Amino acid sequence: MAVTATRTRLKPMSSNSIRIDSQSSGTVLQLVAAVSGIYISFLTWAVLQERISTSPYGPDNRVFRASLVINTIQSFCAAIVGYIYARYTSSSNKQSSAIFPNRKAVFQYALVATTSSLASPFGYASLKHIDYLTLLLGKSCKLLPVMALHVLIFRKKYPWSKYLVVFAVTLGVSLFTIYHPSPSKKAAQAPSSSSFYGLLLLGINLLFDGLTNSTQDHIFHTQPTITGPKMMCGINVMATLLTSAFLVSPFSQQLQDSLHFFKLYPQVLYDILLFSLCGAIGQVFIFFTLSKFGSLTLVTVTVTRKMMSMLLSVVWFSHKLTVGQWAGVLMVFGGVGGEALMKYFEKKKTVDKNVVDKTK
Repeated sequence: MAVTATRTRLKPMSSNSIRIDSQSSGTVLQLVAAVSGIYISFLTWAVLQERISTSPYGPDNRVFRASLVINTIQSFCAAIVGYIYARYTSSSNKQSSAIFPNRKAVFQYALVATTSSLASPFGYASLKHIDYLTLLLGKSCKLLPVMALHVLIFRKKYPWSKYLVVFAVTLGVSLFTIYHPSPSKKAAQAPSSSSFYGLLLLGINLLFDGLTNSTQDHIFHTQPTITGPKMMCGINVMATLLTSAFLVSPFSQQLQDSLHFFKLYPQVLYDILLFSLCGAIGQVFIFFTLSKFGSLTLVTVTVTRKMMSMLLSVVWFSHKLTVGQWAGVLMVFGGVGGEALMKYFEKKKTVDKNVVDKTK
């Protein structure tokens, strides 16, 4: 599930705690705990996602393809963890614990649940045509669809530096795809890797992710009583209802096929449950990082986490990258990292200006 930044308030620095920066309300120890939680949760999540979606199970080497079943189990676990987290934060801050404060929130949650639920099947479908590393690299490029939506729909203008970042990321993904090694005899038996069709499916996935992020931003601006934990719970509840309704409908055979698959290979069910639990716990650490340290810190953590996920995938599943592919990886993460650095200096300049204005 995609998440967006909530607003953070400036707080004075305490003499008995070390603050990270001028916009942070958390301590170094809290940052270490948050980063550790994100890394452990999502690195495990990434390994399990690749195993579930690409690795064969059993002696007949069958791959689990029921992406909606994975989504349903994942959103159900995230809804439970999100509810516990929302109740805890509401009681600590003496706020209302209502997950659905009004009918408008129900509609907005349903809209986000729809876009996020539509995004995932396209991502899993793309894995039939591209490898997991290409998917992981592409998922680092969410800036592309978000900018495209704002330029085309909302007529928003961006500084030249933003377009340089988009160019670097696009070129990096292109290099990674172009310099994909020729398939071996074993790989030749599988669907063609890094095909145009797979990239098209990945692009649709990113487009729905962009719509999800834009809608979440709108919810935070129009519903001030909705916090990150409440949104986490509400969206996942709606996503669970949505995907469950489709699974039991006559339009899908995924539920029946999955139950048969689980019976033959129970290991895949254990992998999905652990995958879902890691994703749910990871979301809690993401929302904690947002509330305590802001979006800049979170962007830095998530970018480096995705780099670590790629390296872990290379080592764990014995992938081999060409020199051209490594150049593509560096361009993508260099562009995203540059974006985070520019945001840091922009916000630092704004904060310093506010401090100067207050001292006058």
